[in-house]
Amino acid sequence: MSRAVKIRGDVVALALLVAAIAVGFGFGIRLYGSKHFPGAPDTFGEWPILGQWAPHIGIGTPLSIMVAIAVVAWGPSLASRLPWRKALLLGYVASVSWIVSLALIDGWQPGIAEQLTSPDEYLKEVPGITDIGVFLRTFSSRILDFQPDSWTTHVSGHPPGATLVFVWLDHLGLSGGGWAGMLCILVGALTAVAVPVAVAALGKPELAKATLPFIVLFPGAVWLGTSADAMFAGVTATGIALLAMRTKLSALAGGLLLGFGAFLSYGLVLIAVVALVVCAVTRSWRTLVLGVLAACAVVAVFAWAGFWWFDGYHLVVERYYQGIANDRPYWYWVWANLACLALVIGPAVAAGLPRARRFSLVVAAIVVILMADISGLSKSEVERIWLPFAVWLVPAAGFLPGTRRWWLVAQAGTALMVNHLLLTNW
Repeated sequence: MSRAVKIRGDVVALALLVAAIAVGFGFGIRLYGSKHFPGAPDTFGEWPILGQWAPHIGIGTPLSIMVAIAVVAWGPSLASRLPWRKALLLGYVASVSWIVSLALIDGWQPGIAEQLTSPDEYLKEVPGITDIGVFLRTFSSRILDFQPDSWTTHVSGHPPGATLVFVWLDHLGLSGGGWAGMLCILVGALTAVAVPVAVAALGKPELAKATLPFIVLFPGAVWLGTSADAMFAGVTATGIALLAMRTKLSALAGGLLLGFGAFLSYGLVLIAVVALVVCAVTRSWRTLVLGVLAACAVVAVFAWAGFWWFDGYHLVVERYYQGIANDRPYWYWVWANLACLALVIGPAVAAGLPRARRFSLVVAAIVVILMADISGLSKSEVERIWLPFAVWLVPAAGFLPGTRRWWLVAQAGTALMVNHLLLTNW
């Protein structure tokens, strides 16, 4: 057995997390905490999770425990013996249940309905967007801060596609934080289908079945309910899965979703690395060409409507350093981000990473995460920002030897601990 396999990924992850907490507390909120959030209590900080120390329980407590027990007890056996489509459907329902029950630990209003209604979020701008054409043509001019009409933090920090989704939802008569929150949850839960589908399409059906219960009990579900990044994760994961299916129609659909993903968040262009790996492993160059053409069509539509992606990107980098990012030291976050990621993926995935070092999807996700980390444009808040990348690490848990039920318990326990001890910002 090679030395790499002997590395205990879970131990390394725990040590990294402890170090990040210790250093974060050592420097305290003077550098990373409540001075940036007026009215926030003194316990509000980033060490490395953005949230407030506030042990609590709620209606979601018994619900989340019941979902966890059910998945641990029956998930592995059902994933292995049910017809694949039924297993995926059941996995999706279980994933939605897990995400919602975790969010309800904080209650319906703070846990779901109010998450996207803060002054910094997307819904704040929705009532003022009455003409989508004007919105797209003038979007870039309102990205920079300290202007009378500057966009709110999240609107300015993302391409217009993210805000457009909530505008369209509002135009359908589904306005307000409750509908927006449930949309993010329902789309985010698609990761529980897309990741196993992609793994199976790459010729690893047994690994896909082993992955299914782990992606359901993904600790990152704490932030899949509710943040817009949950929606970003569901859209891009579905796009990757469609590419992996290698039909003409799925390639075009996958390319459209991945192209639109680039207009949900600038950082999602990095998911192209995963897409390229999928096409390379399956040797489906036709899929690659069709996917690229479909993605380019999305870029062309936005450009025709008045928004050029590169203009927005350059302006958002400037906006990024006009705010809180300027006070977040690179030397800390370049490694504390990875400690944060350890909580998102959980001990089972961390333990499986050394064993999954040759599995293409996992390697691609690691490369993407390192690129995002080194860029300096992901300083803190990666518990939500990296959700679209983190889900592709989950198949690593399928490489763990022997019975995996205790590892599922560890995954569920991680999410329950975080959600009961911290009042997370998302």
